[in-house]
Amino acid sequence: MNTQESLLNDEEMRRFIIDGYIKIQTDFSPDFHATIFQQVEDMFENQGNLGNNLLPLVPEIQQVFSHPAVHGALTSALGENYVMHSHRYCHFNSPGSTGQNFHKDSYEGDEQIRRHRCRWMMAFYYPQDTTEDMGPTAVLPGTQYYETHESAHSQPELALCGEAGTVTLVHYDLWHRAMPNQSNKKRHMLKFLFTRLDEPKAPSWNSVDSTWQPLNGGASLEGHDVMWRSLWDWFYGKRNGITESTGAAENDHPALIKALRDKDEAVRLNAAYELGTVGGAAVPALIEIWQEASSSGVETESFQHATYALSAIGAPAVPALIDTLQDENESIRASAAYALGDIGNAAQEAVPSLTQALGDESAWVRRHATEALGLIGQPAQDTVSALTGMLHDEHYWIRDNAARALARLGSAAEAAVPTLTNTLNDENRYVRFHAMFALKQIGTPKATDVLFDHLLTSRWCPLTTSHSAF
Repeated sequence: MNTQESLLNDEEMRRFIIDGYIKIQTDFSPDFHATIFQQVEDMFENQGNLGNNLLPLVPEIQQVFSHPAVHGALTSALGENYVMHSHRYCHFNSPGSTGQNFHKDSYEGDEQIRRHRCRWMMAFYYPQDTTEDMGPTAVLPGTQYYETHESAHSQPELALCGEAGTVTLVHYDLWHRAMPNQSNKKRHMLKFLFTRLDEPKAPSWNSVDSTWQPLNGGASLEGHDVMWRSLWDWFYGKRNGITESTGAAENDHPALIKALRDKDEAVRLNAAYELGTVGGAAVPALIEIWQEASSSGVETESFQHATYALSAIGAPAVPALIDTLQDENESIRASAAYALGDIGNAAQEAVPSLTQALGDESAWVRRHATEALGLIGQPAQDTVSALTGMLHDEHYWIRDNAARALARLGSAAEAAVPTLTNTLNDENRYVRFHAMFALKQIGTPKATDVLFDHLLTSRWCPLTTSHSAF
């Protein structure tokens, strides 16, 4: 097996930004994958689908994700400190199945929060040769940026076939489905999740050219070059994703605001990122779109695209977003917190206001403010204290974000250790996992002792069955 880490190159990263997936072939022996396949078969026969316990039951799977090509691709797309999420599942497609409709996945431990900037990824691993008649996973390349079925289905379907050992890494929001299994063979696909821990400050792939270069033959039928360039800049750590104004759109931004209201999602998407290049001059009109929706009581289709535009503008939008954290309308306050988090490090001046927003009566405002403080990553004593308090929120998806935010703050969150210790017994499995991960990231002797004591007590033994109890 190749043991040298294999990072993506510039062209592969550009292709991932456009298409939303990376297909990798590992070079383990066929017997290695056959052993995993058989263990999965035994699991279904003897115990059923064990879901999140799949990895401790079949620890050999970890070798697949530690493979240099897979690890290198994950590092390239999610940064060096990416994290394997605790959710994993074996998707079994039985012979004769009718398959699925295209969809975007829900977020384990969270609500449906779609972001263009890649902070979550899925990995699809086949432990057996998978041909199209066996019902592989199919994707609609380039649709990670689309919300509507109409826009998504304008793209061509691609079947992710492959030999045993094929791993496809996918932007979490890419539209996908299981195809019908028209064969007489069983198809297993092992799905794992990965998340980004650090916001990008420099390219984490093998890069030799810092500029965005358009690629011919991209899978997306609509040209979104300005958006792709903005995302490339974010991945590259250029001013934390803030796109320099090209000057071309600056005098045209009234027309772009009009395009932001277009019925065609692709037109709205292009307008949002064109407005991102305008800078501060476009901010008042974008805030006005929010306010119009607030007055009408209907969140229009342009509302979310105005949010994407404000995020793409970056630092020049931060003062106005801080002001709107005080708006009377819940959706506006929540969207302001969302955009500040998406801007990331360049929104440091918003930390005091976001910390105050943790006490908002709206669960959505609290959720977005909690995540934003982790994404911005500028700890202060009162911020750590406020995030620690969010571990008691009534909504598990806010508690989960609080634990993830504290993990991002690392050793600066040491004061949270006692509360994180109690959170190890949270009723939600993903909150528990992120509490454990936060203790690992804090890394003090006390945090490490608590973590090991908990793991030694809660360890699940894959060898213990009713036939072998001890």
